[in-house]
Amino acid sequence: MPEQKTTRIYMVRHGATQLSAEDRFAGAVDVHLSDEGKFQAAQLAERLADGSITAVYCSPMTRTIQTATILAKPHDVSLIHRDGLREIHHGHWEGMRRADVESQFPEEYAAWEEDPFTFAPQGGEAGVNVIARALPIIREIVLEHRGQNVLVVSHKATLRLLISSLLGFDARGYRDRLDQSPACLNVLDFKDPVRARLMLFNDVSHYTDQPKRSDGRLSKWWDAGQT
Repeated sequence: MPEQKTTRIYMVRHGATQLSAEDRFAGAVDVHLSDEGKFQAAQLAERLADGSITAVYCSPMTRTIQTATILAKPHDVSLIHRDGLREIHHGHWEGMRRADVESQFPEEYAAWEEDPFTFAPQGGEAGVNVIARALPIIREIVLEHRGQNVLVVSHKATLRLLISSLLGFDARGYRDRLDQSPACLNVLDFKDPVRARLMLFNDVSHYTDQPKRSDGRLSKWWDAGQT
């Protein structure tokens, strides 16, 4: 039998923005990279410069396009936009600080904290909807670029949900158990669209010596029992 070729996908969260620094819900808000975010992306571009990347996919949001443009430059490839890679939509919470959402919509926020996979705030998306639109993009990439190295630039929740689904984790706990720092690097190898192996997760060694400690931006579950 012929040897199966492994497809490597570099999954990257966009660099930092002003709204992410302020802990605001900004899934559907189109915001630019901050200076810090541009620096983070440039450091990652240098790290991946010798990676023989043959294609770069990104969501259509400005922050992901800016990040992907920086990362693609050493490889002389054009960006491929896919709407399915955009961030989860937080409905009427968009643009609000997390603390303000919790105080103004306590019942809705509590329901989302308990089950972000199937519950969504008014006008927003649940995690299951994100997987439904994002996972077919990954399948497309694996089939289209068999045996190649491909870069995918997306968003915090979208990447956590994708990784949960691809590795067979219970995606209902994606906010509790997984984090994605700005401009972090994840590496997944694929034998085919349904067989993936995680090789690297949430790595930011290109711009910091120490990984960021998990903080209160994950979930109440994480905060419980903290002193």
